[in-house]
Amino acid sequence: MKHRKLGSLDVGAIGLGCMGMSAFYGPRDDDESTKVIDRALELGVTLLDTADMYGPYTNEVLVGQAIKGKRDKVVLATKFAITMVNGQRGINGKPEYVRQACDASLKRLGVDHIDLYYQHRVDPETPIEDTIGAMAGLVKAGKVRHLGMSEASSETIRRAHKVHPITALQSEYSLWTRDPEDGVLATCRELGIGFVAYSPLGRGFLTGQIKKYEDLAEDDFRRQNPRFQGANFAKNLQLVDRVTQMAKQKGCTPGQLALAWVMAQGDDIVPIPGTKRRAYLEENLAAERVTLSKQDLAAIAEIAPKGVAAGERYAPAAMPSLNR
Repeated sequence: MKHRKLGSLDVGAIGLGCMGMSAFYGPRDDDESTKVIDRALELGVTLLDTADMYGPYTNEVLVGQAIKGKRDKVVLATKFAITMVNGQRGINGKPEYVRQACDASLKRLGVDHIDLYYQHRVDPETPIEDTIGAMAGLVKAGKVRHLGMSEASSETIRRAHKVHPITALQSEYSLWTRDPEDGVLATCRELGIGFVAYSPLGRGFLTGQIKKYEDLAEDDFRRQNPRFQGANFAKNLQLVDRVTQMAKQKGCTPGQLALAWVMAQGDDIVPIPGTKRRAYLEENLAAERVTLSKQDLAAIAEIAPKGVAAGERYAPAAMPSLNR
């Protein structure tokens, strides 16, 4: 696998998102998930992405166990800030919590340092300078190597970067989620910050494998996602049909076309598609071999223009925490 740079951090061109192995996307299969991680490392993936709230907590344990004896092959990324207290979701960026969360993640992961530590969501009640200052203290202590942010606005990124260099900004980015193009990508490039694209396959929708609402497990959080509901679902299927037709012309799968498009937006962008199955992992990683010409990109722009997706990308309660 070729490599890309996230700021000063060298990683494989495609990473692995581990969230779905433990939460949100239906039943778990820890044995197969561990094999997915093993195979990913064999194929040249280096960036593994998890977070304390995935599970919650269980995904970090799974990833930590999977990389035992292979730590030198992994650029390990995890996140803090989203909390669950008595069933209520919150966001905490207070300095004391930053330190507590990091220590807890290190313990669950079974490692002595985290390569890339993200603030998962920006806490509106805590000045970003205070949060990043505490995270910088973790770097000084040797517990963290690089700092990242997720779903932050351009203004917040700039303020944070003045306190300590930010290595990577992680946000949702795909053919049907183009929000980062409204200034965030430009800000990252101006400051030399890499960009990590989560959900580059539209939460699986762009693969063409989801044909109807009932294909989603009863406990799958996508059932609560506006893009997977009612008339939005039907309209978004039309987008997938168009992507699928072009993929056939290119001799690849729709998911590979979608990933190739994300990678073609800049060599400072690293997508982290997630999966619980080795077959899908191998399919995703093969997207690196899909080359898109200027004509291809123009054709994609016609069939999937910015704003093409029907519905918001999260349920209403979660939308205020984005681009903050």
